[in-house]
Amino acid sequence: MAERDRDRAADGSGGRDDVAVIGMACRYPGGVDSPEGLWELVSQGRDGVGEFPVNREWRTEELYDPSFVRHGGFLHDADTFDAAFFGIRPAEAIAMDPQQRILLEVAWESIEQAGIVPSSLKGSPTGVFVGVMPNEYGQPLWKWQDETAGFMGTGTSPSVASGRISYLLGLEGPAITIDTACSSSGVAIHQAVRSLRNGETDLALAGGCTVLAGPGMFVDYARKGALSPDGRCRTFADTANGTVWAEGAGVLVLEPLSKAQRLGRRILGVIKGTAVNQDGASNGLTAPSGRAQVKVINQTLKDAGLRPGDVQLVEAHGTATKLGDPIEANAIQATYGQVERDEPVWIGSFKSSVGHSMAAAGVGGVIKCLMAMKAATMPKTLHVDGELNSHVDWSSSVDVLREARAWPTTKRSSHLVSLR
Repeated sequence: MAERDRDRAADGSGGRDDVAVIGMACRYPGGVDSPEGLWELVSQGRDGVGEFPVNREWRTEELYDPSFVRHGGFLHDADTFDAAFFGIRPAEAIAMDPQQRILLEVAWESIEQAGIVPSSLKGSPTGVFVGVMPNEYGQPLWKWQDETAGFMGTGTSPSVASGRISYLLGLEGPAITIDTACSSSGVAIHQAVRSLRNGETDLALAGGCTVLAGPGMFVDYARKGALSPDGRCRTFADTANGTVWAEGAGVLVLEPLSKAQRLGRRILGVIKGTAVNQDGASNGLTAPSGRAQVKVINQTLKDAGLRPGDVQLVEAHGTATKLGDPIEANAIQATYGQVERDEPVWIGSFKSSVGHSMAAAGVGGVIKCLMAMKAATMPKTLHVDGELNSHVDWSSSVDVLREARAWPTTKRSSHLVSLR
């Protein structure tokens, strides 16, 4: 019997194994450079949003109405990189999108944090699944004339974000870069879980990264009126007035739970189920659908073998937009809120602390919740001042974490979280 088949037989799942998180690493605004640093920021209620970076030569005085938005969540040291450590020549390092550089660092750290020597994975069927979004780094390929010429094609290609990690470590599992916009790292985790369950891989790195090399996203979405003027995500508050763009990176190391237990790994959390879908035809290309959100929540619960009443915390997408927030909150209410509970299912959002880190947002929420489970504390969601969103029926057993709370005591031995 093959090793992975023996693990599944021992698990008794008939081929469907839960997935263990055995390592993680991250970078987020507010100086966060580790999961412990992320928890310190969140648990202390600190705000990671700040003014535009000064080391990127952004000509803010030339931007569209620069007085409108001057804040975001930034990795102010995104220009630093130890190229020699990774055996990369300086000219090639300059040509690399900062997202590729940071993903290399965070992937390496996550493997070490899992207690695995990175070089020991060479030749293994380890998969890499990372989410990134198009960036403004560099200039058209034909314009490069100096020593970086010849490196820009790979340096700025999103596909290389995953491929470079596999190349560096000698991994022979799938290397897939995913762009599903703000759900990219969540979809990357979903794909990694599926790959582990079907035996395609026996270890997987999953996450995402966003670095805003240029101010284009701020300009474009300010024109749409979609950004908060003071750069604060007031998730599910009646005063919510838009989202705020941010940067970040996070990578999880995933392994089938039965194998992780057999090898004596330190298990940081367990992924019991995942699901993805699409909104289909809503009232606009980027407008969410409440019906589709209800459907994907139910699909996730079914995949996890859970009931709505089992879940204690929902880490929401929570972009703090006037359109998205009520649709999401009502979908949560229509699923988790329809059962009797001793206390509500609580809703939180990492975006209230650091802004919307786009391709890194989902994995940041996972890391936040894993650290929250370790501390047995549900951290508060910032900037929820005054009344909750008036377009949502809050009379059911659903509420927003306006203050930190001890994790509810239940008959179950584990804390259960739903990531939106």
